[in-house]
Amino acid sequence: MQIKKPFNKLFKINFDGSIEPLVRISVGGVELGPGVKFTRGVQFAGIDFALFIGKDFAVIEHQNGINEITGVFK
Repeated sequence: MQIKKPFNKLFKINFDGSIEPLVRISVGGVELGPGVKFTRGVQFAGIDFALFIGKDFAVIEHQNGINEITGVFK
């Protein structure tokens, strides 16, 4: 079942401006987790998450702890 999760429940913005997942996420078959830092312009499965700061994501929470991002609410 899909649920709505805000950006700040999935990612944090570090003091250096980099973005880091707060939880394990999957998008387009690419998995990321805490400790993986990236900057604006870096794409995972063709998505630059910096473009969606402040937006809500459609997420499927799997039993293994992965939050699968399936879309973005506008």
